[in-house]
Amino acid sequence: MSTNPTRVFVARLIGLDVFDPFGDRLGRLRDVVVHSRRNNAPHAVGIVVEVTGKRRVFVPMTRLTSMDQTQIISTGLVNLRRFEQRGAEQLVVGELFDRKVSLTDGSGTAIVEDVALDQQRSGDWLVSKLFVRRGDSTSRLRRLRRGHTVLIDWDEAVHDSQHEPQGASQLVASYEDLKPADFADALQEMSDKRRFEVASELQDERLADVLQELPEDDQVQLLSALDNERAADVLEEMDPDDAADLLADLPSAKAEELLLLMEPEEADDVRRLLQYDEDTAGGLMTPVPVILPPEATVAEALAHVRSEELSPALASAIFVCRPPLETPTGRFLGVVHIQQLLRSAPPEQLGTLVDKNLEPVSDQAGVGEVSHVMASYNLVSLPVVNDTGRLVGAVTVDDLLDHLLPDDWRAHEDGEPLKKLGGRVG
Repeated sequence: MSTNPTRVFVARLIGLDVFDPFGDRLGRLRDVVVHSRRNNAPHAVGIVVEVTGKRRVFVPMTRLTSMDQTQIISTGLVNLRRFEQRGAEQLVVGELFDRKVSLTDGSGTAIVEDVALDQQRSGDWLVSKLFVRRGDSTSRLRRLRRGHTVLIDWDEAVHDSQHEPQGASQLVASYEDLKPADFADALQEMSDKRRFEVASELQDERLADVLQELPEDDQVQLLSALDNERAADVLEEMDPDDAADLLADLPSAKAEELLLLMEPEEADDVRRLLQYDEDTAGGLMTPVPVILPPEATVAEALAHVRSEELSPALASAIFVCRPPLETPTGRFLGVVHIQQLLRSAPPEQLGTLVDKNLEPVSDQAGVGEVSHVMASYNLVSLPVVNDTGRLVGAVTVDDLLDHLLPDDWRAHEDGEPLKKLGGRVG
C-alpha cells in the first residue's frame, strides 16, 4: 500500500466496486471489519465484499493496494468462503453505525453516523474519527444546537454496551440500493438483536419485500417480534401467497389474530389461500394476477403490465375473464402473452388474441402436474381455475421453484472458488 497517510469515511465506501490489478471487477464493498483493542482505536482488518452469486466474502486489508473514496483495488487474491465474524471483530456498518456513545467531556450522548479510517505510514488502517449527531446541547460544544453533527476523535467517546438498544437508520440508508433478496442475505448474517432493530427501522413495504426472501424460520422470528398492528400492516404489503405461507407457520390463534387486524380485502385473499393444501396449485398460486375483460385493448393491457409492483413472471401474461374481474372471476376465457401484446396493434381487443391452446389447471392439481405443464410449455405463469371454471389465481415459476427447492436453498453454498484462493489474515 501507499505510505502516504490517507483518510476515508466508511459511509462513502459502501457500494464501491472492488477491482483487481487488471481492472476486472471482483465485487462490491458492503462493510468494513475492525478489531477492537482495549484502550486503543480499533484496527481495520479487512472489508466485506459482495461477489458473484451475492455471497459476502472477507478480503484482508493486506490484500488492498489502494483505497480511497472513488475506488478500491486489491491484489486479486480472494478466498470465497462466506464471511463469518470472529472474536472481537466488529462490522462498522452493521454494528458501529447508529451506536450511542457517551462523550468523555461529560457533555452528554451522541449517535455514530460515520466512521473515519486513517492509513498509517506502516500501511495499517485505524479508526481515527467518529462523525456523530449530538443528543443534547449541554457541552463544550454548546454552540451547536440539539441534533447537530460534529467530527470527534475516537477516544473522545465511550461506547455503550453492545447489548443496549441501537438505532438502524444509517445501516438502512447504506443498504438502500440492495435488492430485497440481497438485503435478506445481509440480514441473515446479523445477530438476532440487530435484525430486530433493522426490521423496526424499515418501512412496511420494504420489510415485506425482505421478509419474502428469508427462510421460513427467520420470517416467523422477525414477524413475531413485531407488535400485532405492525405485523398485520407488513402482511398486507406482502404478496398474498407469501403472507399465507408465513401465517401457516404461526400458531393458529396468532394467525387468526393477525388476519382480523388486516384490511378485510387483503385478509380475504390470504384466507382463500390458507384453505388449500400447500402441495396443490391452489396452495402455490397468487390470487392477484393481471386480469382484464375481453373488451380491453392491447394498449390498456400494456399499461397494466408496466406497473413496477408486478414481478416479471406476473407481467408476462394477461388473464382474460368475464366480470367480476377479482378472483374468483367470471368465466375464464384464456391468456394473452406479453409477446402477443407487443406484436399487436394498440386498439386491438384482447378477446381476439387469446391463446386457445393453453389449458388452465385445477386448483386441486398437484405440484407434479403443475411442474409438468409449466415445463412442457415453457411457461412462467399458469392459470388456475376452480371446479366451476372461474379463475382463482396463477402459479408463477418463482413460486414453483420456492416449493421445489430444498428449504435451506437460500443458505446453500457450492464452495467453489471464483478467484485464486488466499487465506484469511488479520
